[in-house]
Amino acid sequence: MDTHTEPAGATRTAIVFPGMQPTAFSEVSRFMLVNPYARELYAIADDALGYRLADRYQETEGDYSLYGQIAFVVNCLALARWAGERLEIDPVCVTGPSFGARAAAVHSGVLDFGDAVTMTARLAETMEDYFAREHPALVTQSIARVDEEGVAGLREELEERGEWSDIACVVDHDFTMLTVHESVLDWLQRRIRSLGGMAMYTMKPPMHSYLFDGLRDRVDEEIFAGLTWSDPRLPVIADQDGRTVTTGAGVRAMLLDGFVRTVRWPDVVASLKAAGVGRLCVAGADGLFTRVACTTRNFEVVPVTPRSAMRPVRRRLPVAA
Repeated sequence: MDTHTEPAGATRTAIVFPGMQPTAFSEVSRFMLVNPYARELYAIADDALGYRLADRYQETEGDYSLYGQIAFVVNCLALARWAGERLEIDPVCVTGPSFGARAAAVHSGVLDFGDAVTMTARLAETMEDYFAREHPALVTQSIARVDEEGVAGLREELEERGEWSDIACVVDHDFTMLTVHESVLDWLQRRIRSLGGMAMYTMKPPMHSYLFDGLRDRVDEEIFAGLTWSDPRLPVIADQDGRTVTTGAGVRAMLLDGFVRTVRWPDVVASLKAAGVGRLCVAGADGLFTRVACTTRNFEVVPVTPRSAMRPVRRRLPVAA
């Protein structure tokens, strides 16, 4: 996977860019306005967008607003730069489940940062239009404490009721995201609880389904065709199946696959383990992928968040190859 020469006893490190989680402006404002890495990237982002992103982010409500999405990407990339220089993080590869794949494409050198900023803005607008027109009744339900067999049983019951479903994301052996029609949501949540599980958050619009091939094609033609896709400096681990991607064209295909293929985080974990990775540097706030058991029992997890980056660095991590 890499050409690093590793000193005896070193632990290989991978950078993980998390999937997006709702973040209030007040939680990250100090980092955005004070951290030098963030300030540099926000200046570039403002030039690319033609407006001051921080102002729009502060003024706009909504968990997944266009400006919140862009800011999340910028913050994650600034945190990765901070970790590289201040904590001497030297990764052998990079990955980003779901939304995090966009930041992974930039950090690996595939996409120019300014291009990624405008791409994220256009993706947010395109997806809002697409789902409002094509799939306004679909939602993705997160299911915790129900194993794969239990989820398969739920899907069989849905099929018997004449209802469609699709697995959007496998986070761990007992954490799945299932896409269904909103009309069956109450029934599904009751059944999840009857199995001893937890019906966690519900996402609308939904994500990661073969039904969304129209969105994939539209993004390919209207957005991705105008971008430059360079070969990555760091290998990228695909979030759909854990494959190692080493070309710009491959990363482009991976991002497009993200609209239509299930995210399978345990496959990423297996690939990272096979590559000798023992530490994950998580660049951004994450309450999911790097918190589940399949991650924490296999890796040392080093969270790098806006809050932690604003604290004085009292020690440096060992240099990792």
